[in-house]
Amino acid sequence: MSDRPARWTQATVYPDMWADPDDDPRNSEGPDPEGELATLLDYLTNYRLTLRMKCAGLNAEQLARRSVPPSTMSLLGLVRHLAEVERDWRNWLTDADPLPKLYGKRDADFDGAVAEQAVVDAAYADLEREQAATDAALAEFPDLGERAGKDGVSIRSLMVHRIEEYARHCGQADLLRECVDGRVGQ
Repeated sequence: MSDRPARWTQATVYPDMWADPDDDPRNSEGPDPEGELATLLDYLTNYRLTLRMKCAGLNAEQLARRSVPPSTMSLLGLVRHLAEVERDWRNWLTDADPLPKLYGKRDADFDGAVAEQAVVDAAYADLEREQAATDAALAEFPDLGERAGKDGVSIRSLMVHRIEEYARHCGQADLLRECVDGRVGQ
């Protein structure tokens, strides 16, 4: 017997999808967003939602479950990591001293992702708070070509980097979720 979970999906229309198109909250009616900034924000919103969907319905133990040794990666670790990087992106926008790390030393976001409900709740609260703070900081820069911070990063580059970070980690979340309970999907 194998302890690997059987692959499954909730979708009935397309068996390789996470949810049926009518049930997928990322699907919207109407035309694509107008303009570059609106398009970037739409992609970011959808990747953020994808991460939450990949974590939905799991308990603290499942969220904290590590992939394969020696990796420390888990779904909960990804949530904590993205909270940490949202905070760090605000450091890119300013000349001030950097904000302190949320979880301490390097890799503490993954190392501290333990199977305790209080840790799970704190991770989601941290992520929501840091996303909102970074969104608010970036709203001060409506011109994507503007440069900010001591390194002169362009706002466009920062926005694309945010999307890339979430997209990469959502791909990892696909595999992590499948290892936890066999659920597959786009």
